[in-house]
Amino acid sequence: MLSYDELTAPERELWDTFPEGRRVDLRTGVSEDDRVAEGGQWGPGRTVRAAVIVALLLGANTAQPGAVACLRLAGARISGHLDLAGAQIAPALWLEDCWFEEGVDLSGASAQSIAVVGSRVPGVEAGMTRIEGRLDLRRSRLESGSASPLHRRVTALSLINAHVSGAVNLNGAEITAPGAWAVSAGGLVAEGGVYCGDGFVAHGEVRLMGAQLPGGLHMRGALLERPGPRGVALALDNAVASTLDFSDGFTANGTVRLRGARISDDLTFAGAILNGPPDGHGPSLVALRMQAADVDLTLARPPSATVDLRGAQVSYLHDSERSWPDAVELDGFVYGSVTMDESAGQRDSVAHRVAWIRRGPGYHPQPYEQLASWYRKGGHDDDARRALLAKQRHRRRTLPPVKRVWGHLLDVTVGYGYRPWLAGVWILALTSLGAVSFGAHSPVPVKQGEGAPFQPLVYTLDLLIPIGGLGQRTAWYWTDGSLQWLAYLLIAFGWVLTTAVIAGVTRTLQKN
Repeated sequence: MLSYDELTAPERELWDTFPEGRRVDLRTGVSEDDRVAEGGQWGPGRTVRAAVIVALLLGANTAQPGAVACLRLAGARISGHLDLAGAQIAPALWLEDCWFEEGVDLSGASAQSIAVVGSRVPGVEAGMTRIEGRLDLRRSRLESGSASPLHRRVTALSLINAHVSGAVNLNGAEITAPGAWAVSAGGLVAEGGVYCGDGFVAHGEVRLMGAQLPGGLHMRGALLERPGPRGVALALDNAVASTLDFSDGFTANGTVRLRGARISDDLTFAGAILNGPPDGHGPSLVALRMQAADVDLTLARPPSATVDLRGAQVSYLHDSERSWPDAVELDGFVYGSVTMDESAGQRDSVAHRVAWIRRGPGYHPQPYEQLASWYRKGGHDDDARRALLAKQRHRRRTLPPVKRVWGHLLDVTVGYGYRPWLAGVWILALTSLGAVSFGAHSPVPVKQGEGAPFQPLVYTLDLLIPIGGLGQRTAWYWTDGSLQWLAYLLIAFGWVLTTAVIAGVTRTLQKN
């Protein structure tokens, strides 16, 4: 137990002001002397032992009647390990522009409000912590310390399974754990949200898997770089949030992973940069089975690696020509509406959307059917048919040679049933050819004096119609071999067209 006589001058000042909640400011007012990065050189006049802070927070000097105790300290060099693990901390803690010699351990602690602002700290362990107010780490520089006892991994800020009733404020902070975990906050509950804007930088992986963020995650303009061996810059697997804001210059030099995340409102990447892992081995964005209401993917430039949206479900998707890399995985992706930002001059069209789908590896029917469904819901039936026709053409590439030939025939004659008017064009063209060719010559009757007079147009139609008859085909024949072969070809074309029309229409009716 510390005695008052053992305290240094700054420690006595802090001891005396604590019961009334007054601030102790050890800064000189000279910017060169108050640089936190050089706080290791601050002498005894600006040094406070961590043990003194712990003693005060645990009731060593009780509050005065009519006052609220609060530990407020600025510009101090804090020596020793600030160990508050498992503590019940009643007073608020506010440390500003301080330089910590060792890390801070808040694991399992309960507190009202904790602020470590503009300070340099070699690691904050706050796993299982419960904070009824806010956790404020604005403008602080957190560096990787020893391995966390909760996951045995080196991390700079651990908030595993922590519960913060207010907000977690990391605006302007720089968290450094290159190749390791900069932030490990799996299972975090932050009712007021997590804020990582105003120049926030993370060197290492930021992990928020399974986090519950009713107030959202706000990372506007943040920079995430130097991820671990897996190349993941941000992991939000199975997280639940109201809003995820990665806009206005947000940059991830590693994979952004939203696998199984559920976002009740907006997910925005407007103006973001998704560079993917530095070694080029890994996707830029993974959102398998993600659910979101409104997704804005109007990036600042196309992602450098794959975007994976397999199994994702969104109500509204906004994209642009800068939204998609060369490889996009869309199998199982369901959307209620998709709109394109046409400010850059690129107009949305069926051809553009089909090209978007074909950026995916291999053939998958679902993305085409999803696109056609969206067109139909909007009353664009012609566009829906174009999308389904593109699906059949893509599928054809995967078939054996014989089936590919049949597929080409269906495509040319009836557009796989989605362009039945093509059959009419063929019939008109063949009828014209036959009528002109046969009309310039005289056939020979099968039986002299019997049958209807020869009519070139009716004769040609009789050849093209395979079922029934108009009485011309059986009544006349040609001595000219070329015309007789033309008649045979028209009969064959008639059967082919009829078969193609039946197959195409049957396919269309079965699918719709």
